[in-house]
Amino acid sequence: MTNQEQKWVACWGNATSITNRGEAIYAKDLTLRYPIRMPFGGSQLRFRFSNLTGTEPVVLSKVFVEHTPITFGGETQVTLMPGKETESDAISHAVHMGDIINVSFYLADYTQMNSGTLITGPLSKGFYTYGDYAEATELPLNLTRHTNWFYFLNTIDVLTSPDNHAVVCYGDSITAQSWPDYMAEMALGSNVSIIRRAVSGTRILRQYDCITYQAYGLKGATRFPIEMNVAGASDVIIQHGINDIIHPVGEDVNPFRPWSDLPTVEEMEHGVEDIYVKPAKAMGLKVWSGTLLPIYGWRTYNEQRDMMRQRFNEWLRTSPVFDGCIDFDAAVRSNSNPKAFADGFDSGDHLHPSERAYEAMAQAAAHHVCWHNREGAGTRR
Repeated sequence: MTNQEQKWVACWGNATSITNRGEAIYAKDLTLRYPIRMPFGGSQLRFRFSNLTGTEPVVLSKVFVEHTPITFGGETQVTLMPGKETESDAISHAVHMGDIINVSFYLADYTQMNSGTLITGPLSKGFYTYGDYAEATELPLNLTRHTNWFYFLNTIDVLTSPDNHAVVCYGDSITAQSWPDYMAEMALGSNVSIIRRAVSGTRILRQYDCITYQAYGLKGATRFPIEMNVAGASDVIIQHGINDIIHPVGEDVNPFRPWSDLPTVEEMEHGVEDIYVKPAKAMGLKVWSGTLLPIYGWRTYNEQRDMMRQRFNEWLRTSPVFDGCIDFDAAVRSNSNPKAFADGFDSGDHLHPSERAYEAMAQAAAHHVCWHNREGAGTRR
């Protein structure tokens, strides 16, 4: 197949957000390495790096995929400007379905580590190593540790068959955790990639503009246009809104979480439709709603919040603005107490699911999206 018969499709993706504003936010003489599994094959790769939420330029002194240098305008070093995303040159690097490619980059000088996102799941593990090991086949054990923080690396595209396409999973901490990875495992062997765009703590309608909570990320109207820059996307799954409901506690409890931040259900509905659905439809995407999970027992739980969640879920299930609904709530809730997680499906904090529950969520999503009937789509296995 010639390059003219192929198309660019995102094969891996992550959001970029504000990292925790702690005391130490700089790194120096550090190598970051991220193993990425290929959902399908292709002949070329290109890479997007993001300093979207940084306030200083970031210099990547060396950038490699395996032993192949990644270049930017022919240069092997790149400066990521604050508030900007930077795309590499197209790199001739053949990949096959199931391959693991290592993307490594070296930070020689003091580097502000403000642009990154914490994600988890069986396919989401990285490494950091003290020293320059961007070109090394193996990282030295005594200088290396695992990390689930993904800094700067935002998206990988592959030049591939025109039958392949990307499904975007958009949300908050629920989606920053494992279900998109389990869905990607289920999709391997089809013609679908799973692109995660998720930031813990984010809300549809609000964001925190204080250093205490800035790591809770940007509001939907700011995030969505940036994060939907996904080559070859065909669908987006939106599972977002629980933080709008559970965060406000009143200024007497927390000065940054006033009751005025608590939206009405109608405001949430309008927000989803105007901020997410209409722009996604304008991009030609199918839009799938994802219901909000149980919160019974969460530290800010009360009956009013749960009534809001249930009313919002009913709209997500029935509104004609969506192409369909993935009922994550039904997949993980208890039959005897629908306000709570089923046995074994609660991580322990009564908000985030267990790994078993994330697998159930992935099954629910894959049933609707990965193998639904479309021209060129794979068949369900």
